[in-house]
Amino acid sequence: MSILRVIIVEDSEDDLLLILRALKKGGFEPIYRCVETEEALRAALDDPQWQLIISDHAMPRFSAPGALKVLKESGRDLPFIIVSGTIGEEIAVNAMKGGAHDYIMKSNLSRLVPAIERELREADVRNQHRQYQKQLEYLTLHDQLTGLYNRVYFENELAKLDGGNEYPVAVISADLDGLMLINETFGQKEGDMILKTCANLLKKPLRKSDILARVGGDEFITLLLRSDTNRCEKIVAQITHEINELNKEHGRIPISVSIGCSICHDQSEKLDDCIKEAISKMRFEKQNRAESARSQVVNALLAALSERDYIASGHAERIQELCRKMAEEVGLDQQAQAALSMLSQVHDLGKVGIPDQILFKKGGLTEEEWEIMRQHPEKGYRIAQSSPELAHIADLILRHHERFDGSGYPLGLQGEEIPIECRILSIVDSYDAMTNDRPYRKAMTRDEALAEIRLYAGSQFDPVLADIFLKIV
Repeated sequence: MSILRVIIVEDSEDDLLLILRALKKGGFEPIYRCVETEEALRAALDDPQWQLIISDHAMPRFSAPGALKVLKESGRDLPFIIVSGTIGEEIAVNAMKGGAHDYIMKSNLSRLVPAIERELREADVRNQHRQYQKQLEYLTLHDQLTGLYNRVYFENELAKLDGGNEYPVAVISADLDGLMLINETFGQKEGDMILKTCANLLKKPLRKSDILARVGGDEFITLLLRSDTNRCEKIVAQITHEINELNKEHGRIPISVSIGCSICHDQSEKLDDCIKEAISKMRFEKQNRAESARSQVVNALLAALSERDYIASGHAERIQELCRKMAEEVGLDQQAQAALSMLSQVHDLGKVGIPDQILFKKGGLTEEEWEIMRQHPEKGYRIAQSSPELAHIADLILRHHERFDGSGYPLGLQGEEIPIECRILSIVDSYDAMTNDRPYRKAMTRDEALAEIRLYAGSQFDPVLADIFLKIV
């Protein structure tokens, strides 16, 4: 049996029993409350469990029209069925116009259950439609990623506020630093997580009456209603504190936000002008801190690279030492030696953006997975370009997977078109990779690895440099 939660407006115990009997006979298990007065119905409607109202048409102390009025005032959308002993056609029509969904004669209660089933279905359809409308309205006015208001809502509210009675209005313009670098390195999913975190940090110190909107990819604007400079500064200080604390606890990818503020004191000042001023101040701060913010991100990426050293502990140190020996043997100048030393440590920086399931895969990679793996020199290049400390070797990072015969990537360079630092690293890195365990194979012996280098001299490796390497190892 189906449970039916029903309010029954009835003053006759016999008629109540007849209604309950009809419901049970029709397959319902009624959970009900019987009321006889307006006050009792209002109290019952405070409980959200009810699905339906069945009401007698006229009682000494209450009536169906009065019950309909109470239902409308409650804002609830419940099917309302009138069950009456005597009701004329005109009264029935007026009852339907007043909001009743059906009327049934007590002498014909066999109609009650089919009417209830129909009205419950239609109520469910109406509820689904309301939910759809609410969702549509929400999506129209909110940013789907962060749940904040979007630009449409922001501009509508701006039009309402301009010249109104909410002054002074403080404006905070905030911009998440380094989002493009994060997206390019770790992917859109990680960037989206950072955006959500940033949105929550900006929202945390605000009141319900304040308005925070995501108005662009990494841009947020807050309107603090009835707020002066003092409150604005407190909000900014709290946001800064929250960001610093978060970075201390979860510093894998540090969050950096540039902020600008402005105050619109009264109706004589345009909110648009105030917003422009806040954005201008934010951009000035962003420009001043851009280098520092990028360095923060790059340092975090270098730390992540160190943690993901999948080849073997000490990989970077080993190839740095071998590169130093090669540089001395070849006679590189001091500047080139320094560049090679740095390259040996960070050439795989772009691999922090490669998914673990590819980077640590034990079997062979598919062509699609190789395509992703081959992107890491370009990812590393873009990261290095963003860092003052690494910008001078960005081109070397881009070229470190070129092959002597031109079959490498991403540029297909050959011979001496490939910088000598990259040609040296290619040999050293390959040797270290072959002589240490990898997720997909066991380490070779020293002699086996040297034989491989001898075999691929002239194709993968510079033959002259390969001969030098074979002599010094």
